Amino acid sequence: MSDDRVKALTFDYPEFIPLTVALLPAMWIKYRDDLQALVDRHPAIFGPSERQPRDYDAVTERFAVGSYTDIWGCTWSNIHKGLASIVTGNPLPTRELVRAFRAPDAPIGELPHGFMFMRLYYLRGFEELMIDFAEEPPELQMLIDIVLDHNMRELEIILSKQQGRRTIHFGDDLGMQHALPISPEKWRKYLEPCYMRLYQRCREAGHYVYMHSDGHMTEIIPDLIECGVDVINPQIGANGLENITRLCKGKVCVNLDLDRQMFPFWTPEDIDEHIRVAVETLGAPEGGLWLYAAPCENTPLENIEAICAAMEKYRGYYNGRM
Repeated sequence: MSDDRVKALTFDYPEFIPLTVALLPAMWIKYRDDLQALVDRHPAIFGPSERQPRDYDAVTERFAVGSYTDIWGCTWSNIHKGLASIVTGNPLPTRELVRAFRAPDAPIGELPHGFMFMRLYYLRGFEELMIDFAEEPPELQMLIDIVLDHNMRELEIILSKQQGRRTIHFGDDLGMQHALPISPEKWRKYLEPCYMRLYQRCREAGHYVYMHSDGHMTEIIPDLIECGVDVINPQIGANGLENITRLCKGKVCVNLDLDRQMFPFWTPEDIDEHIRVAVETLGAPEGGLWLYAAPCENTPLENIEAICAAMEKYRGYYNGRM
């Protein structure tokens, strides 16, 4: 992890705002050499150009067309090469099946995206899990305990491999577009203890905690901070810049997920303004801000260029050089 990232998350006066632009395989498939040329023009974001031969059409299983089954028995399907698969087959459609269910035996030393809350509905199906949260049968806590215990075992393997102080990354989409899928009260009763246990274990081992979540999570941001999150990655479109600022500024480092839903439709000037306002609102000389952009496949190349240019333009906020 770069020195500026550590300084920003510890509020220790970094020189520059740390920047990330994530490019999905679908974008490489679509733009190919033009996207590589763009990456080469922005070493402050992507690092020095390597110019290694790239197979633009090569994708991992998660981004390939077709179906596969993961170690939990969940079936993943994809109809668009380069975009991520989704779960279409749930191994625990009834509560009776939960009672006899066991977590995977073989540890892999990994906590993939969707490790806790999302894993519950991968296993049960979203509608069935929502009914579980509404009715609160004993099988709900049974399944939560199974998934959490598995995650704690995987976390111990991860921690055993870390040398020096590191940032342990977690990703679990907790929100929908405008609300949490369950009430904040139910979230605190059933899910907050899970994140608290995982994140406090990281803290005990001397590491920082990074938490990504897509969707609206305004009501539980203070709870995530209490659980031990050092860097939170909220979406500006789903939560609002004002809410993120009110809840996070000066309390926790924000890796701000810029408005990916608008990137395909804005002009380059709109993008520049969006990033400038975000930096001026959330930025502070002592730090506490990273910037993250994940443009989707239908974002015009000129808008991706505008994202990179604006991020580089305003990254000097900390040292008065924006």
